[in-house]
Amino acid sequence: MLEGLIGGLFNGISIGAVLLIVALGLAIVFGLMGVINLAHGELMMFGAYTTFVVQNVAKEMGGIAPELYIFAALPLAFLVAALLGLLLERSVIRYLYGRPLETLLATWGVSLILRQFIRSINWPMFIALVIFGLLFFVGRWVLTRYTDWERISQWANPTFLALSSAIALLVGFIVQSSGSNQFVRPWFGAQNVDVTPPSWLRGGLSLGNTLQFPYARLFIIALTILCVAAIYWFLNGTAWGLRIRSVTQNRGMSACLGIPTERVDALTFALGSGLAGIAGFAVTLLGSVGP
Repeated sequence: MLEGLIGGLFNGISIGAVLLIVALGLAIVFGLMGVINLAHGELMMFGAYTTFVVQNVAKEMGGIAPELYIFAALPLAFLVAALLGLLLERSVIRYLYGRPLETLLATWGVSLILRQFIRSINWPMFIALVIFGLLFFVGRWVLTRYTDWERISQWANPTFLALSSAIALLVGFIVQSSGSNQFVRPWFGAQNVDVTPPSWLRGGLSLGNTLQFPYARLFIIALTILCVAAIYWFLNGTAWGLRIRSVTQNRGMSACLGIPTERVDALTFALGSGLAGIAGFAVTLLGSVGP
């Protein structure tokens, strides 16, 4: 009876530790920008799928890589989710500050897009996205550098967007039509995927005859404590942390004192998104994950 109660409490704490990391990212973003990001769970999903991809690469490499892949998966999960969050902030959310209803609807729509993206992504879609990014962003950078961008931006932005989208869609369709079944099939699909912990995270710490604390759940709890401590240090012991706290307390005065509030917003959103990626990494150690 007592062993079952302690085991259930421990399992609840380990799951709560994952939710704490997720909530920490949400709290940072909401505290600074007042944005409720309904795509936060999908950023967590990208962290989980990044871990799955790193695991598969480690298995292909063989040797000691399958035992150490989590030390590569953890920072990569943070980085992928942070970059995706930065892209979301720069492309959507920065235009909706102070409009909470529109932000809720926009991030909800983004969450549906990201979920379907994971279900559908394959090589033709990936190639089309790379071509779109090169055409649109590189072309836009060239124009902003060598032309009077402020004067032509009203017609240049939609023109570049339309042309880049049309070319990318055409190339993607051609590749999709000419590729083999193996080449065009989805990378992940709608089914759940499993991440196998390294051997040193399997099993558990035994106390008595029936009570066991799994090493994977102990690792998650330790990771959560480390994340909370790192965020506390970042916000209270670094210059950018001071800027974030300053903008949170008084955005107008911070801007008057020369603090780049737009950069602070972008950094904060990337940080909160990266924490969601870490939570996605952690949840793969608890069971299978899916879109």
